[in-house]
Amino acid sequence: MTIDLAAPGIGVGRAYGSCGELLQGVTEQDRHFLVTLPIRRGTVAVFEPGGGQVAVVPAGKSKARRLASAMIARSSVLHGGQLTLHSELPEGKGLASSTADLVATARAVAEAEGRTVSVGELEADLRAIEPSDGVMYPGTVAYFHREVRLLARLGTLPALTIVTGDEGGSIDTVEFNRVEPCFGPGDKQEFDRLLARLGVAIAHGDVAAIGAVATRSAMLSAASRERPHLDATIRAARAIGAIGVVVAHSGTTTGILLADNDPRLRAQVLTARQICAEFACSVTVHHSWRPGVQRVPAIDHPHPLTIPRTESTPR
Repeated sequence: MTIDLAAPGIGVGRAYGSCGELLQGVTEQDRHFLVTLPIRRGTVAVFEPGGGQVAVVPAGKSKARRLASAMIARSSVLHGGQLTLHSELPEGKGLASSTADLVATARAVAEAEGRTVSVGELEADLRAIEPSDGVMYPGTVAYFHREVRLLARLGTLPALTIVTGDEGGSIDTVEFNRVEPCFGPGDKQEFDRLLARLGVAIAHGDVAAIGAVATRSAMLSAASRERPHLDATIRAARAIGAIGVVVAHSGTTTGILLADNDPRLRAQVLTARQICAEFACSVTVHHSWRPGVQRVPAIDHPHPLTIPRTESTPR
């Protein structure tokens, strides 16, 4: 890793969120994992070096401040500065907002130093802060979120639209992960089978199988948190030809998965919005993120931002 020791400049970092999880559970080896569903909404972080303290905007982003401070303490060129986070992801809803903030922060601080942050360094820092999603990797991954370690890269999802309903309230991810879910040996065997099935489905672009795994995972999530609307939502989603239902296992979001290549997509989106409105306080339409040059909406930023395709980690 090469660091430019010249005067540091403004650094910009970007990270996408995840619309809940296609699958989340516990393996037979008692390791907690999830499978990401990357979406095009995310966080943009801007770090402006200067001074001897770390200021963060918005001020409540304490985890991002902690990460930036840890990186600056190791730096030979940075001593302080202002970190500004522009996020499209509401907190406590299960959209990986916290991890996206942290990943974007690390990339912004590293860019200000004139370097690229490695995934290993990033994961080590996140491990000291909280359980994390795998959004630092391009594409869809299986991730040991409590350990903050990669399980497997699963590839690129087919183009999907996800119509989501927010049940209201919020869930603290750290507190949620302190509770052990009530999964028996049979459940853990099923999670292993579902993970293997999902890996094959993503490799073959099998949208029906992807949706089936996501739906089964949503049903199994009832062991951790009641979802009184879930059965009716699954029935309604099947009636409109949706490929399945996805939930935020540690959040308040339930989504209807739609395949973009379905000729009925426009009508499906309209009906899915109505289905979600039956149980939700708000309804949002998300689109899956696929590695390549895709726009990130520039929140309060004068110019559109793009994330270029890379072989390892998009910056």
